[in-house]
Amino acid sequence: MTALSNHRFLKMNGLGNEITVLDLRGSPHIVSAAEARAIAADPRSRFDQLMVLHDPASPGTDAFMRIYNTDGSESGACGNGTRCVAWAMVADPVIGRSNDKGLVLETKAGLLPVTRVSDTVFTVDMGLPRLGWNEIPLRDPVSDTRSITVDTHLPEHPELQNPSVVSMGNPHAVFWVKDAKAYDLAAVGPKLEHDPVFPERANISFAEVVSPDHIVLRVWERGAGATRACGSAACATLVAAARKGLAGRKATISLPGGDLLIEWRESDDHVLMTGETELEHEGLFSPALFAGAA
Repeated sequence: MTALSNHRFLKMNGLGNEITVLDLRGSPHIVSAAEARAIAADPRSRFDQLMVLHDPASPGTDAFMRIYNTDGSESGACGNGTRCVAWAMVADPVIGRSNDKGLVLETKAGLLPVTRVSDTVFTVDMGLPRLGWNEIPLRDPVSDTRSITVDTHLPEHPELQNPSVVSMGNPHAVFWVKDAKAYDLAAVGPKLEHDPVFPERANISFAEVVSPDHIVLRVWERGAGATRACGSAACATLVAAARKGLAGRKATISLPGGDLLIEWRESDDHVLMTGETELEHEGLFSPALFAGAA
């Protein structure tokens, strides 16, 4: 029997981005890829990202988070999921604590300070964007990641050229388009995600710049597919737009699930993401769920 049998979980969302939160602090158990896929397959706990809390790894932090995609792969960042974890650690009667002081959460990509703006709104300091070709990473050296050459192998979409690339702890490619709603994400997303130029695959964004302070965005997430919201993609898009002179350093990013306010802070180049969270329900994992995940 796995340590996850009958374990409590929270089903949440950040602007419709489906998040499952699992608290494993005090336990040595590490969720396997097979276990993550089993959790994703259950309608009660289905997720775009699974956020697993572990005991702090660094002094001064509140928890270490492992982040899983629906295919069982791990990610270094999930802004919407981090806001959901922050709500759980402040407000959930089992996971939470009684004060509203700021949190510092840690992933394999680094530290994520979080502050509470209101009951359900949180701001996550996503840290510095990574802009070098080898930090993103790309297969081949390029001198300017504001625009790279990708053979998309999509003759039906000749306009999908020269994306901007940014890492926010996970790799992002941003394609600048006239109409973000014009693309069948399930048809084009996998081809772009798995392009050989991205050795660790990439999150694919279609960005429509409405004005310097408003961008409409749709995202195909690496390892998860089409999603109603992706916080790290919103951050990457604002940074990429500012670098190309298409937007300022602060903008509203509109996703199918709602709006995020993104700021690329000039004082230290950290990217701040502010948005809503919502608790949907809680539950216990059935032991039968993991019968094939041993």
